[in-house]
Amino acid sequence: MKTSPSEFVRQVRQEVAKVTWPTRKETGITTLMVFVMVLLASIFFLVVDWVVSHGIKLILGLGG
Repeated sequence: MKTSPSEFVRQVRQEVAKVTWPTRKETGITTLMVFVMVLLASIFFLVVDWVVSHGIKLILGLGG
């Protein structure tokens, strides 16, 4: 069964009314947490890369 355009718009409006939008404070906190997690992940992978790099140089005798 096809839905008329006006019925579709009415249904969309009903569904949008059910959405719980975050507050400005919640959005700010979530954004800050994303940046913190990106920073922590970057530091973690920097350390892992450094350890693996030095381990390979040590094994292959290229570490000087």
